[in-house]
Amino acid sequence: MKKIYHLGSCSTCQRILKELEPLDGVVLQEIKSESITSEQLEEMKKLAGSYEALFSKRAMLFRQRGLHEQQLSEDDFKNLILEHYTFLKRPVTIIDDQIFVGNSKKVVEAAKEALHS
Repeated sequence: MKKIYHLGSCSTCQRILKELEPLDGVVLQEIKSESITSEQLEEMKKLAGSYEALFSKRAMLFRQRGLHEQQLSEDDFKNLILEHYTFLKRPVTIIDDQIFVGNSKKVVEAAKEALHS
């Protein structure tokens, strides 16, 4: 399975999708219009190792809600990601049994290599 969870209004996601082209056989899921299901999040967690690894601490709501001052559990991370799409670190690229989370240059390069190898 090849799938990319992204946010259509995010210029960084758009740039990375362009960088990963061609996207033959890749399912794109725009997470604002098509919410992530708990099953999808569970699958991501299995590959990533934790919900925290999938959680974006850069989300504006993270600071607005004062979450940066709290000790969050794995359940908290899971529930926050399911509650609001901005808490998912994006894009999340799944290629077979590999997962690439976030937009760092290293992650994007690794995803590109896995996608086109």
